[in-house]
Amino acid sequence: MNLNKSTRYALHAAMEITLSEGRPVTAGQIAARYEIPENVVAKVLQQLVRAGVVRGARGVGGGYRLSRLPGEVSIQEIIDIFEPRPTADTCMLRDDSGASCPAGSEPSCRLMGLFQEVDETVRATFASVSLATLTAS
Repeated sequence: MNLNKSTRYALHAAMEITLSEGRPVTAGQIAARYEIPENVVAKVLQQLVRAGVVRGARGVGGGYRLSRLPGEVSIQEIIDIFEPRPTADTCMLRDDSGASCPAGSEPSCRLMGLFQEVDETVRATFASVSLATLTAS
């Protein structure tokens, strides 16, 4: 599985916010720690706010906090915000991502079924891991 940059940045941001133990974290702090442009972090945080994963506060003492307990936010939930889920006829073996596989409807294409099964296993694993689990020391 290859996650896009926004997804990776969102996971870093969510982990950093979780590790802050309720103290607000700014986009600048996250950007500095992970060497990511601050404006990119700010955009990712806005998407996390819209999705209800974090909440933001402006002004002195402002920043971002989780909107729920860390044990209630799964890694898959964050991934789903930024990664489009492949359709049932999307073949991971094709070069042009997102294209339908011409052999996918044929019973002889067992590879597509294998890759779909692996994808579901990966998704289930990410769904079973919460921010609390990931950041536990």
